[in-house]
Amino acid sequence: MRALHDLNGATIAFDLDGTLVDTAPDLVGSLNFILAEEALPPLPFDAVRLMVGRGARALLERGFAAAGSPLDAERAPPLVQRFINHYLTRIAQDSAPFPGVVEVLTDLKAAGVKLVVCTNKLTHLSDALLEAVHLLPFFDAVIGADSAPAAKPDGRHVATAIAAVGGEIGRAVMVGDSINDALGARNAGVPSVLVSFGYTEAPVDTLGADRVIHSFLDVPEACATLLASCPAPNTRL
Repeated sequence: MRALHDLNGATIAFDLDGTLVDTAPDLVGSLNFILAEEALPPLPFDAVRLMVGRGARALLERGFAAAGSPLDAERAPPLVQRFINHYLTRIAQDSAPFPGVVEVLTDLKAAGVKLVVCTNKLTHLSDALLEAVHLLPFFDAVIGADSAPAAKPDGRHVATAIAAVGGEIGRAVMVGDSINDALGARNAGVPSVLVSFGYTEAPVDTLGADRVIHSFLDVPEACATLLASCPAPNTRL
């Protein structure tokens, strides 16, 4: 495949939740477990699915607000820790890579592409999830929100991920599913590809990505095309 040849030596940074792995089932289950412990009603799967992708605390804050019990600064930390502890017990019970992910990562790795995960999930949770779904060996580094100066949409998160694998901004692409991924890429000075099957409240084609794809199998061609023809956005770190 010509696209794979053209990507040799390039870097691709991937978001995790909603991009590589369909994690919503276990995240929704863990959120509803904590809500039940607090005597609050469970939330519908489809509603919580759209809350995923901004980190554990953001998910808890939005979930508790939707359940009618907004969190304050004092309540949040212990509840977030309880959520994380429970989530770790079922991190890949019902989660799985999206169709085409294993095939594409295998091809990219063989083609000499530097692969890195750039996620707002905590790094140790990301490592545990990737290991559980057998994706961890594909990646040269995993940079969670706690391993960067700031989380996406801050461009320093994306730039840190690219640097962690020895990549160059001018030969890198961010692949994600949300506005945080598109903005994080733009703020780092790299083009972005968004998948249409992830977790976003707004229509994916309104988020300002350089390319939108509907199958993970289209990642190599989309990235190769962007690196060949699209100048990177202005860096705003």
